[in-house]
Amino acid sequence: MSAQAETGVIGGSGFYSFLDDVMEVAVDTPYGEPSDSLFIGEIAGRRVAFLPRHGRKHHLPPHRINYRANLWALRSVGVRRVLGPCAVGGLRPEYGPGTLVVPDQLVDRTKSRVQTYYDGEALPDGTVPNVVHLSFADPYCEAGRAAAVAAARGRGWEPVDGGTMVVIEGPRFSTRAESRWHAAQGWSVVGMTGHPEAVLARELGLCYSSLALVTDLDAGAGTGEGVSHEEVLQVFAQNVGRLREVLFDTVAGLPAERDCACATALDGLNLGIELP
Repeated sequence: MSAQAETGVIGGSGFYSFLDDVMEVAVDTPYGEPSDSLFIGEIAGRRVAFLPRHGRKHHLPPHRINYRANLWALRSVGVRRVLGPCAVGGLRPEYGPGTLVVPDQLVDRTKSRVQTYYDGEALPDGTVPNVVHLSFADPYCEAGRAAAVAAARGRGWEPVDGGTMVVIEGPRFSTRAESRWHAAQGWSVVGMTGHPEAVLARELGLCYSSLALVTDLDAGAGTGEGVSHEEVLQVFAQNVGRLREVLFDTVAGLPAERDCACATALDGLNLGIELP
């Protein structure tokens, strides 16, 4: 089996465990260790590399994930398209548990995460990345988004096509005041891992699309005591089967060739380093 893949999936270990033949591949990067090994298998004739975002034992909280190493590792094995399934809180009453959102916009409210490869700091091999400013007006790949929306509809799961994901530092959930403020801005869902994943993918010239499963109404959007970790895990477990089906159908529905803006994001730029 080849240790190469064309599509990457950053998500839980529950996804790749349903494949018949999976190769575990450890990848070293200039940015340290990824969250875990890559698990490479095949879906609809396409090679796919799965990476457990929080590690296979779910031991990494959102703010301690080595996002740079994760995206670099995926590109190192040939990945050019990345799908990022994640659990989020709904910021509108109509976006209750079980809603699938395919966002088209992102707001960063994280505080301490490294979010660029192009920081002018030398890599272990002595090469130095230049300071590079990339367009990020549209953070998600339109081709990937279209494939995800079509896949969900094909499974009878009508998704929310578009919307804004706001990403907070975590690992705590929002206060009611924060949640109400997020909702007042017109944002759709709140998560903890969608940034800097999306921007780092863009900096490597990768396509990135998010499939956001609403597991709860965020503190300011509902009543009661607020969201709990147990509630999130329970709702995710109830929906992981159909999320996996939609994810696999999305992989199969991706265009054969990349003709989106993501593919040319680095054209004409002097990066100062060689990408894998």
